[in-house]
Amino acid sequence: QVYLVESGGGSVQAGGSLRLSCAAFGYTYSIYWMGWFRQAPGKQREGVAAISTGDGSTYYADSVKGRFTISQDNAKNTMYLQMNGLKPDDTAMYYCAADFRVNGGAWFSLARYQYWGQGTQVTVSS
Repeated sequence: QVYLVESGGGSVQAGGSLRLSCAAFGYTYSIYWMGWFRQAPGKQREGVAAISTGDGSTYYADSVKGRFTISQDNAKNTMYLQMNGLKPDDTAMYYCAADFRVNGGAWFSLARYQYWGQGTQVTVSS
């Protein structure tokens, strides 16, 4: 069993920055992939970024490339999402997710991930 706890959300003005954290507890040694997803009101949950815990490979949605950076601190069992140049369109509930499989499918597929956090709200005002 793995438990994921997000933190770091908040309200910022457009152009501002936030850093989200996702702390993992439990059988964390078995996690191969971790990802960040977001869901805005009335919209489907979408992939934002993902990272392979083994080799550190990273993947991003086109909408956040060059603005967001995903990283991990294995010693702390924590994943981060540094968000710069925030836009009102980035407003959403942000979730972290964990996958125990090496080849579980596309990084942005919700079905790939077995464990999810409760989410942290990010609000960007214009």
